[in-house]
Amino acid sequence: MANLARQLRQEQTKQQTIMAPKAPKKKAQQRRMFSPGEKILGITFGALICFGSVHIISNQSAIYELNADIQDTKAMIQEQQKSNSDLSIQVSELSQYDRIKEKARKLGLELNDQNVKVVQD
Repeated sequence: MANLARQLRQEQTKQQTIMAPKAPKKKAQQRRMFSPGEKILGITFGALICFGSVHIISNQSAIYELNADIQDTKAMIQEQQKSNSDLSIQVSELSQYDRIKEKARKLGLELNDQNVKVVQD
């Protein structure tokens, strides 16, 4: 009989568990997309990318300004070389023997062949 009593209790507990309203299952907490460490790493990486891009853009701007200054300087050098070549041509024209001789005559100087000495290398 003891065996029968045990079976009866087991059946009653099974029926109670079946008929008893089930307690709602606790929902597992949804896992966040990113952990706090991953967020910190992401923010740090984003900040480094922003800093690097600003640094590159500022360097390119400085290079552009320097290239513009170089081009201006080259243009000034070419103008000065042209001016120098024009002046050297003018010097060669003004230092011709016939012109010097004419200016000397106008000033009252005369060529004395006896005072002329020829120098040879």
